[in-house]
Amino acid sequence: MKLIVGFGNPGNEYNFTRHNFGFLALDFYFKTHNLSWASHEKFSAIYQKVDDIVFLKPQTFYNNIGDSVLAWAKFYKVSPKDILVVCDDFNLPFGTIRRRESGSAGGNNGLKSVISALKTEDFPRLRLGTGNDELRQKIGDIDFVLSKFTLEEKAALPEILTRLTTMLK
Repeated sequence: MKLIVGFGNPGNEYNFTRHNFGFLALDFYFKTHNLSWASHEKFSAIYQKVDDIVFLKPQTFYNNIGDSVLAWAKFYKVSPKDILVVCDDFNLPFGTIRRRESGSAGGNNGLKSVISALKTEDFPRLRLGTGNDELRQKIGDIDFVLSKFTLEEKAALPEILTRLTTMLK
């Protein structure tokens, strides 16, 4: 059994924000594979089980994502090495996709939450570059991660998300 977790914040006001890149990636995968989501109140998540993979969009806020990940990992008895997280990273140039099998949070509060909940850094992650240094310097880190993609970035999303879908599983 594997668990694939997209990072994001619940609520329509966060759609197409940089912090919801993980949600966006899983939604794109689902759309291209004709899949649909279900919700599970007990474990605070939108999810779907497809064969031996559980896709998950935690409905806790970004900084508490680890609570939902831990609950699902325990329920399905998934080891950390079989949990793939998909998150944004403003330190990577926009459009960059970087896979690591383990590592630190690198300042990402969602990763910090998962590391704390699982008590390990040894789980794979796909970091999706959202970097735009000019905009980030102008509005600051918090407003940057909660900002919507620019028109140019939105235009590039289909190609980036298509590349990403081949890396899921």
